[in-house]
Amino acid sequence: MIKYFQNKYALSQKGAKDLIYAIIWTIVMEFSFMVPMVLGFMFLDEYMQVLMTPSTSPHNSLGYYVVLSVVFFLVMFAIAYFQYHSAYTKVYEESAKSRINLAETLRKLPLAFFGKKDIADLSSTIMEDATQIETLFSHAVPQIYASVITIFVMGMMMFFYNWQLSLAVFWVVPVAALVFYLSRKFQSTVHTELYETKRGISDKMQEGLDSAQEIKSYNREAAFSKELGEMLNQLENDMIKGELLTGVAINLSYVLLKLGLPSVMLYGAALLSQGTINVFVYLAFMVITARIYNPIMEVMNNLALLLYLNVRIDRMKEMALMPKQEGITAFHPQHYHVEFKNVGFSYQANVETLKDISFTARQGEVTALVGPSGGGKSTIAKLAARFWDIEKGSITIGGNDISQVDPEALLNHYSIVFQDVTLFNSSVLENIRLGKKDASDGEVFNAAQLAQCDEFIKQLPQGYDTRIGENGEKLSGGERQRISIARAILKDAPIILLDEATASLDAENESRIQSALGELVKNKTVLIIAHRMRTVLGADKIVVIKDGMIAETGNPQALKEKKGLFASMLTAQYEQ
Repeated sequence: MIKYFQNKYALSQKGAKDLIYAIIWTIVMEFSFMVPMVLGFMFLDEYMQVLMTPSTSPHNSLGYYVVLSVVFFLVMFAIAYFQYHSAYTKVYEESAKSRINLAETLRKLPLAFFGKKDIADLSSTIMEDATQIETLFSHAVPQIYASVITIFVMGMMMFFYNWQLSLAVFWVVPVAALVFYLSRKFQSTVHTELYETKRGISDKMQEGLDSAQEIKSYNREAAFSKELGEMLNQLENDMIKGELLTGVAINLSYVLLKLGLPSVMLYGAALLSQGTINVFVYLAFMVITARIYNPIMEVMNNLALLLYLNVRIDRMKEMALMPKQEGITAFHPQHYHVEFKNVGFSYQANVETLKDISFTARQGEVTALVGPSGGGKSTIAKLAARFWDIEKGSITIGGNDISQVDPEALLNHYSIVFQDVTLFNSSVLENIRLGKKDASDGEVFNAAQLAQCDEFIKQLPQGYDTRIGENGEKLSGGERQRISIARAILKDAPIILLDEATASLDAENESRIQSALGELVKNKTVLIIAHRMRTVLGADKIVVIKDGMIAETGNPQALKEKKGLFASMLTAQYEQ
């Protein structure tokens, strides 16, 4: 049973156990709701006999029933307390664990995963899906199982008491259940379509926010609004269709269930007229019939919600089953040579991005990757940091295969500056300190000076304490890039990856930063990507990449004399 709940609802072992306890307590609570009814029948049965035979006296006084009612009330209160704790508090605890596990899963996924997924999509899974699952589990799932078991037990008891009236009560249940079951497939399809439409709208809105400048620049406001409007109309239609289909199925089931009450009234009246049953039995079944259909209706209503829940649970399972990057956490190589051995890699099946890449970036040297755009230079740099896992060959650091090293332990040895800079809506000081969380202010100032940031930072309203807005929106592209370089300098890791790190800088600042980086890279492994040939002329080794393969390799002077691709690129740039 525990395994079943774990697999069906994507629960932890403890969460599955807690769900079983919640179901048990909900069953007990459902039966406790019958206590007032039973007590009332006991009271009526006894005092009706007294009314019919005035000479007799009741076995129990009115005070006895009052005391019994108070005792039952306290017992019901205790049961309700434990049921609430198991069905709500425990569910919320499991939900908290589920969110943490989801965050841990995301933390262990390849960084490339986040480049291929929309932020809106991930946010929807982390926030909306988790919230919906939490709500439905606390308000629907235990109640479904408890209601089904309660109805089954009560039905068996009623059949043993009087099978004829019980048949009149329950003949409508399988008919109503059949109607609901036949609509189940259509409801699941509609829920899936509705979920996908909602995700599409979230993605579209995120795209609009991220691309607002481009949309305005190319007069695409009307076209974007039209596309979003069409998606919203589709959402409205899907919601109407879903509500209509679910409403028709559930309400038709309700109508069929309601036929049970007149069945009991008519058939019970016939049995009463024949003397087969007495008035008390007839009234008892009338009251029970009015009460017993409510939990059946609740089951059907919650089953409809459960169909909606299945879509979100499948999404959570999909996230949990994604391949994670793991490995040893204690990583201390003897040296930091980065070696690619016959590396092959593809973003898409049957489309090779890199083919048989082999070279070594040695510690204490600058290795530059150059070549035409789209050749695979940035991919090589990201593979070196295990942002993706390769498909062929191996990448080693100090002779250690990085595929066997935990990404977080591996990245402790890297300082990375990519062309796309990410900054946070915090102070300049804290944005630089991300490179080394325990760095002193003096260390931060020194890194900023080496990265040529100090001059423009001091001109900001609050200097280093100035908040720079979301992703550094208050800074220019060059200033943002220099802060990113300062962050890398502060980290002072043994391996440095620079992907177009000086692309947004003018010639003067680029020369100054190159000088600063010259001091930084001493005795370090440096892998640099640049399109400006003068940026890489001081490199110790140049690897020319074209169409995912190494076209040529060597030092700048040797490649110039070879008059190959590097020489032609160099000539073309200087002629511009």
